[in-house]
Amino acid sequence: MSLTLRETCQDMLQVHNKSYRYYSLPKAAAILGNIDRLPKSLKVLLENLLRWQDGNSVTHEDIHALAHWVKTAHVNREIAYRPARVLMQDFTGVPAVVDLAAMREAVKRLGGDVEKVNPLSPVDLVIDHSVTVDHFGNNDAFDANVRLEMARNHERYAFLRWGQQAFNRFSVVPPGTGICHQVNLEYLGKTVWSEEQNGEGVACPDTLVGTDSHTTMINGLGILGWGVGGIEAEAAMLGQPVSMLIPDVVGFKLTGKLREGITATDLVLTVTQMLRKHGVVGKFVEFFGDGLDSLPLADRATIANMAPEYGATCGFFPVDAVTLEYLRLSGRSEAQVALVEAYMKAQGMWRNAGDEPVFTSALALDMGEVEASLAGPKRPQDRVALRDVPRAFRASEELEINAPQPPRQPAPCLLEGKRVDLPDGAVVIAAITSCTNTSNPGVLMAAGLLAKKAVERGLVRKPWVKASLAPGSKVVSDYLAKAGLTPYLDELGFNLVGYGCTTCIGNSGPLPQAVENAIRAADLTVGAVLSGNRNFEGRIHPLVKTNWLASPPLVVAYALAGNMNVNLVQNPLGEDKNGTPVYLKDIWPSTQEIAQAVADVSTAMFHKEYAQVFEGTPEWKAIDVVHSSTYHWQPDSTYIRLTPFFDDMLHAPKPVEDIHGARLLAILGDSVTTDHISPAGSIKADSPAGRYLQEHGVAREEFNSYGSRRGNHEVMMRGTFANIRIRNEMVPGVEGGMTRLLPTQEVMSVYDAAMAYKKQGVPLAVVAGKEYGCGSSRDWAAKGPRLLGVRVVIAETFERIHRSNLIGMGILPLEFPDGVNRKTLRLTGEERIDIHNLAALEPGATVLVTITFPAGHVETVNCRCRIDTATELTYYRNDGILHYVIRSMLN
Repeated sequence: MSLTLRETCQDMLQVHNKSYRYYSLPKAAAILGNIDRLPKSLKVLLENLLRWQDGNSVTHEDIHALAHWVKTAHVNREIAYRPARVLMQDFTGVPAVVDLAAMREAVKRLGGDVEKVNPLSPVDLVIDHSVTVDHFGNNDAFDANVRLEMARNHERYAFLRWGQQAFNRFSVVPPGTGICHQVNLEYLGKTVWSEEQNGEGVACPDTLVGTDSHTTMINGLGILGWGVGGIEAEAAMLGQPVSMLIPDVVGFKLTGKLREGITATDLVLTVTQMLRKHGVVGKFVEFFGDGLDSLPLADRATIANMAPEYGATCGFFPVDAVTLEYLRLSGRSEAQVALVEAYMKAQGMWRNAGDEPVFTSALALDMGEVEASLAGPKRPQDRVALRDVPRAFRASEELEINAPQPPRQPAPCLLEGKRVDLPDGAVVIAAITSCTNTSNPGVLMAAGLLAKKAVERGLVRKPWVKASLAPGSKVVSDYLAKAGLTPYLDELGFNLVGYGCTTCIGNSGPLPQAVENAIRAADLTVGAVLSGNRNFEGRIHPLVKTNWLASPPLVVAYALAGNMNVNLVQNPLGEDKNGTPVYLKDIWPSTQEIAQAVADVSTAMFHKEYAQVFEGTPEWKAIDVVHSSTYHWQPDSTYIRLTPFFDDMLHAPKPVEDIHGARLLAILGDSVTTDHISPAGSIKADSPAGRYLQEHGVAREEFNSYGSRRGNHEVMMRGTFANIRIRNEMVPGVEGGMTRLLPTQEVMSVYDAAMAYKKQGVPLAVVAGKEYGCGSSRDWAAKGPRLLGVRVVIAETFERIHRSNLIGMGILPLEFPDGVNRKTLRLTGEERIDIHNLAALEPGATVLVTITFPAGHVETVNCRCRIDTATELTYYRNDGILHYVIRSMLN
């Protein structure tokens, strides 16, 4: 019998007196043909296939197809990819652990062994999404917010502590440590993964999937990883491969250097705009070019982080000397650094000067042409030059559902004991927040230096600005303190509020009551400026209609200016102690000043903060843990509930049923995000979710956020399609989660209508425009519609993660043919939809959708099935991916 490629290509690597077995790409190339110009990201996939070749899930033909990608720069073939590990944050992690616990209940009910429901790959869950900016602007803010976080989330944290002892290979990084992507970059990521197998070391590329879109930040460290839905991540950690098509790879060539005064944030906003325009949804992006020689690792991570914003699966930076430098700085051992260098060079994955792989398409940027920028008012790809922000702000009112109004008059309010007039365009939130920029010493030091210069000139923050600093890790606090910059940030109100995502995910907390009252009274259009990566409608704060992404130093500058109508290029930020106007250029730190401050960042800081990363505070350690293999569900809990997804599950799947007489639950436009679909942010008292909580004895002040209650399906299904900015075209002129119940035409909440249809046994459909489901990888954007009774979503195009999540929950994604959409069909919501022959469905097939209009005439539309692979079809036929996994365990 001839040897498989897997067996033929094994080799040994000697590093630091230790031997590692690995699967050699050069040996494979001797059989498959030259792969020197294969993109480095695809070489990682090729090694993965080589290592997992079993003749079933991974075949010789799969490996051959990927190796020969280099000849055509495109291959239409499904492969099975197995990442080394899984990363989670608590918002997505809690429902994932709830699902695992529910799967154990299902396996128990069906007579199986519950211990089979266990992660087969290492899982790290970092608690970073639960801290809210309730307290700010003083030195006690951090401690006060942490106390509130522990009180609000005690039950969730107790559940995670239970999961930590109940499941194998499952670790939890306690709250107050940092943002998951920063912890991943600084500590968890290995670049080359190694472990003991049968008494010898085995080495391979470090790879992962994560339950957060911005998992891609780790691509900056040469680690291939991207965000998936919680459903997909659960399957991956339970041993199921990630089913994917061999991706196209877009090359992005970087040359030159950033000019004086230009930041990594300006660069990433430019890259995001360029790649969105180019079109990279579902594709890999790989960066190359001599500009990488001088691009710090933190800047690479900033660009890689924003891959969801430019729409790519990942934004990959190959390993080179800059990678090794960062690994040493962040405290990785010399043995690990040596292994990374030796392995990457042996595999042809190392970036050499002049490397130009074959790409499906390519674009280039001279970094010397980048200019100071923000992005807004509601999409991260909408870059605006700093000088044009006032004009863009005024134009943003045209985006509102009502006709633009003349500028509103300032509204009086009492702040800090003084009467002030809150102007239209006021910056009411200025937040240094999120993984994107609070992981980058260059822009954090720039913010601190700008604050220092501003304080020394006598500038102050405008009193209506809620300022906050939420670093990505404790290391940030160490180096800001070492540089002597913390007191100046504090002076301007940028006190430490927590180590977590905060404002970027909607945990901005309440505005001062006087500010909220003034905004409502005068119907002011106000702004938030944040160093985040997301600025979608309704995400940051319910009363803030325009949200702007900016570098940390510009966040500080806008806190001083206090108004989006101030042109920071031309107008002063304020006056100094002598009444002299002070302009942004007067206090902007030089590149040399920033570099000198960054030079103080030391390896000792990383060793100190990660020495006991899994230990947690005394409050965390004091949480009682019940030791049991199945969870003790509390019937009165409003945080953790046993999900109903597996209630009616049988050993064998039922045949897929056709869809007859489906009613439309919503007709939605373009760029509907998972923030629009999935519950996020604060819970309104008069919403279905708010009423549910009050009926269960929860006081309004204890509602917490939707994100914190993602372990309770009753709350989450009531908040699905309930975003305050969502616009359902079935109810023109209305914002919020409303629809029409047919045939009565009664306007009501989406949830109430869905429950009425459910009583009648009527299936539901959703129709949408382009980029449906863009944004965060929210599993509840698929779980919620499933519980509401949605069977099919028909859109012009889908975002990658959400399409996969819909299939994972047994919802059929269909795409309109070119030239056909909700507008050409003149859909109003009164139509009925039928879909036949679903039992004979094939990946990518044409599906006939019959639309019956109220007048009686019928139209048929040939839609494209967006179940793209045979594996996805298997999941769909099993009513979802987790059902399939359970059946695999039982059988």
